[in-house]
Amino acid sequence: MEPLTQRSKTVSDKKMTFAEKLYLPAILGGMRITFGHLFKKKTTIQFPEAKRPFAGVYRGRHVLKRDEAGRERCTACGLCAVACPAEAITMVAAERKPGEEGLYREEKYAAVYEINMLRCIFCGDCEEACPKEAIFLTDRLVASEYQRKPFIYGKELLVEPADPEKRIDVSERQTPEVLAFKKDRQHKHNN
Repeated sequence: MEPLTQRSKTVSDKKMTFAEKLYLPAILGGMRITFGHLFKKKTTIQFPEAKRPFAGVYRGRHVLKRDEAGRERCTACGLCAVACPAEAITMVAAERKPGEEGLYREEKYAAVYEINMLRCIFCGDCEEACPKEAIFLTDRLVASEYQRKPFIYGKELLVEPADPEKRIDVSERQTPEVLAFKKDRQHKHNN
């Protein structure tokens, strides 16, 4: 009977030499590696005093952006929640009332917007799906907690401050094509 594949190996029954039976070459080889690591530069970072540099495309804590006038960009379309593979985003839409034109950009807004950070896998699908460029992942870390409840981030933690000086810069997360599209004022999206 012939084998189904050509990956068969012949096993040799090689006898060990006396030095190999003593395991001295193996022990000396391991000691050489250990002593080599003792004199290498240490990679430990003293965290509170020195911070590790992050890549420009690092995906950390989420932020809901505001437009130049300070209005929330999110229109509660739900595309970010649908695109989320971990189903970490939930929202409740509401209609804008008269007098709230300075708070919300469109007629519909997210009255409740929550992200469960324990479920989030920081894939970035939510920011790719958002047609209004309202949600971005920043270079900030999610703070550690001892309970589960603080990991459900609501709008009070997600929406960036209204003060233009305290806004979060996400320009590194935007592609040159998107930045060029945003400058084109003939599209209704950019008005």
